[in-house]
Amino acid sequence: MIGRRVAGAAIAVLCTALAAPATPPHAASGLPAGSLAVEHDGAFETWWRSERAPVRWAGPLPALAGAMTWHPVARGIEWGSMRMAGQGEAWRIRVVVVRIDPRLVRIRLDTAFTGPAMAADWSIARAPNDARVAFNAGQFSRSLPWGWVVMHGRQFLSPGHGPLSTAVAIDTAGRVRWIPGDSLAAAAADVDAALQSYPTLLAGDGEVPAPLRGPRSGPAAIDLGHRDARLALGELRDGRLIVALTRFDALDGAMDFVPFGLTTPEMAALMGALGCRQAVALDGGISSQLLLRDDGGRTHEWRGVRKVPLGLIVAPRS
Repeated sequence: MIGRRVAGAAIAVLCTALAAPATPPHAASGLPAGSLAVEHDGAFETWWRSERAPVRWAGPLPALAGAMTWHPVARGIEWGSMRMAGQGEAWRIRVVVVRIDPRLVRIRLDTAFTGPAMAADWSIARAPNDARVAFNAGQFSRSLPWGWVVMHGRQFLSPGHGPLSTAVAIDTAGRVRWIPGDSLAAAAADVDAALQSYPTLLAGDGEVPAPLRGPRSGPAAIDLGHRDARLALGELRDGRLIVALTRFDALDGAMDFVPFGLTTPEMAALMGALGCRQAVALDGGISSQLLLRDDGGRTHEWRGVRKVPLGLIVAPRS
């Protein structure tokens, strides 16, 4: 812990602070001081500052779009990455982004448990051969997923309750519904796969939830300053899904297992700047993991340290 604080203090001295471009409508912010910059042509451009944090994102920011080249994975799936700079521990962050058209693929959930205690045992190493994308899904409580889980059209776990929870439900045709946690009672019809997670990062049409704009007390309180590796699932305005994974990017990625990264408000800003209208956080830290496998069998892997109870698989539609 002492080493982590010393490293964070030393790294903070190296952070870049450039002039911020124009931002979407914003309000006075109670967020911890911070900024985010993206690397483009060898230089970092600041695109977000906590004191001018938008309350709503209306579309993607050109600064991020210009920093990323998209690579095909399979029909309906592409990926890219970019380098960002933040404050303290987040002085160098690699962001991996996957863009998925749910109408052209099949999305399903997978679980794995082991031993008499049913310990969580899923990782991307267990992803089936037909998986083109695989990553850990939702949050978990002890060895079980937290909240609503539907697999192959059958409810595996009942809905959870929380003020910042969001459920993502997918039918066999690839239609995706984003359902607030308090609306799940009437949402179970015609669902092939569903997961529930928290906290919600973007709701409605790109709106940042109030608990992510400044300190609050009570059940909706969020630690707004905690930094960690992050994983999130979002939806663009054209219906495509976005998966975003962050990794610490020191020493050419050799330390990407270290759970340094963005705050929750910063992750919300990233999803908004990528163009998402809806987004929810998945389990991050040492649990976050992502597999990409193209049609030729070539893979890219970002492994997690901890196994989890639930994974999401994206495979070709037969």
